[in-house]
Amino acid sequence: MKKTNLHTEFEKTVDLVNNYTEPIPADVLLKLYAYYKIANANFENPGSKTPLINAFKANALFQAKNMSKKKAMQAYIELATKELKAEQ
Repeated sequence: MKKTNLHTEFEKTVDLVNNYTEPIPADVLLKLYAYYKIANANFENPGSKTPLINAFKANALFQAKNMSKKKAMQAYIELATKELKAEQ
């Protein structure tokens, strides 16, 4: 399967977020988490040992549940680009 420009840009942005060394606000991280999970069609249990964190992650996913994979990738790229560039 050939990767589209969107997939390539999404992967680059995921790498940017994963390698970002400054703190990222929790609300932004939760949105990025939800967009990432939807973009990758991965709806497994959040897996945190802290029930409150799992609840926040589940809520973030619930709020974004009607997004398509493509829209989730676009939203991830836009949010990360906006927020991480603003931090620098």
